[in-house]
Amino acid sequence: MPSPKPPHPLLWLAEPLRDNPSYLDRPMFGGRAVHFGGRFVLYLTMKEEPWRGVLVPTEREHQPSLIAEFPSLSPHPVLPKWLYLPEAAPTFERDAQRLVSLARALDPRIGVIPGTKTKKRATANSAQAASRSSSAAAKSKPPRHFMLE
Repeated sequence: MPSPKPPHPLLWLAEPLRDNPSYLDRPMFGGRAVHFGGRFVLYLTMKEEPWRGVLVPTEREHQPSLIAEFPSLSPHPVLPKWLYLPEAAPTFERDAQRLVSLARALDPRIGVIPGTKTKKRATANSAQAASRSSSAAAKSKPPRHFMLE
């Protein structure tokens, strides 16, 4: 019988959130996605840089105030819509714990509502597909001169 998989090394950060029924953590791309209060609030990852630490899903409008409060945060180099707290930062533990406290307090700067971008993208893709099909139909008809219509 295989031994159980050890918990994610950074999952201890989410301990203060676990007693709330809205808490959820799940695997995502080799890390752990932490949801709280109906929002995706943290992504914990222990891969190679720049994927070693805590990513904070947030709206871009909130980034300046969070960076002012947490100078170790910066836009992630690959995923700049989220902020990144590298594990190598000298204030990593303190800042990560404070970020969890803000998530627990439902600070509106922390987290995003899951699936909102997907729905927008799906709607945009549907509109593009409809546009392509109508333009394809228009291309199959012989062109008409505007004066003849």
